[in-house]
Amino acid sequence: MNPEITTYIGYSASVFIVLSFILKDVRKIRIVNMIGCICFVIYGIFNGLLWPVIIPNGLICLIQIYYLIFGGKK
Repeated sequence: MNPEITTYIGYSASVFIVLSFILKDVRKIRIVNMIGCICFVIYGIFNGLLWPVIIPNGLICLIQIYYLIFGGKK
């Protein structure tokens, strides 16, 4: 992939993560954060398999999906 596009994906990921800290609705926070994590996973893959970026963001994405589907309230 074009290195310039990869850089923009990384910046987009950062914007989504920061934006998730600004929101108040938990569902929106999870969705926006998940988009940021997906962007970071893509960034890590196209930047030479950066496992320290891919693994935690992939796990966070799975956690967000879990809570979006099953909720966190008992």
